[in-house]
Amino acid sequence: MTAEHAVYTHGHHESVLRSHRWRTAENSAAHLLPHLRPGMSLLDVGCGPGTITVDLAGRVAPGTTTAVEVTAEALALGRAEAGRRGASGVEFAVSDVHALDFPDDTFDVVHAHQVLQHVGDPVRALREMRRVCRPGGIVAVRDSDYAAFAWFPRLPELDEWMDLYRRVARACGGEPDAGRRLLSWARAAGFTDITATSSTWCFATPEDRAWWGGMWAERVLRSDMARHALSSGAATEDDLRRLSEGWLRWAGDEDGWLSLLHGELVCRA
Repeated sequence: MTAEHAVYTHGHHESVLRSHRWRTAENSAAHLLPHLRPGMSLLDVGCGPGTITVDLAGRVAPGTTTAVEVTAEALALGRAEAGRRGASGVEFAVSDVHALDFPDDTFDVVHAHQVLQHVGDPVRALREMRRVCRPGGIVAVRDSDYAAFAWFPRLPELDEWMDLYRRVARACGGEPDAGRRLLSWARAAGFTDITATSSTWCFATPEDRAWWGGMWAERVLRSDMARHALSSGAATEDDLRRLSEGWLRWAGDEDGWLSLLHGELVCRA
């Protein structure tokens, strides 16, 4: 599978967008925030529904923020969020991270959240992000590491979900355990000044479990991940219903706890 033909595993079902719209600069880009200042120009690659984008735009205003997605349909989600929040100084463009449609040395900051795990060639993507970043500027990325997720109780359905998700993501051309690979990818892309860190999301309160578990119970049945699993023969409808019920069981357990690990990089261009 070539870089340009990797398929986005999750798609844009409402259950997916529900989780993506929860993301903020504070809970998803804390590694980048200390490096931002007013007047910077920022590129947000793979902006999704735009909640992080608009937050970052507020941090660099009156500098401009440019948000890109690989399709006009996906880009419309971010544009709608910017409009809803009355964000100014945010521009939108359709562009592929493997071949960004911007000149060299255009931006002070280039950011991507949960993007590199879904692209066919993450090293090439990082080279492009570095190319459009000004010398001395910052390229910041953050990606999940699915194999490092931890939860309790250890329900067999969640173990099966993990195995299925990783197989489907790789069949789509991505790398679900991207978090641990970010440093190696950045070095291969030519970066030498790299700060590598990690952080987690934790869901343990009844409200958080109901939200996260309920969201995944629906995603397992209705998102593009489900469609890929069914069409490839990786799972049956009965399998997906069982996994969905497992997420609901976890969400309803008073002892339920879940921690999601993310790798992070701040690289100097």
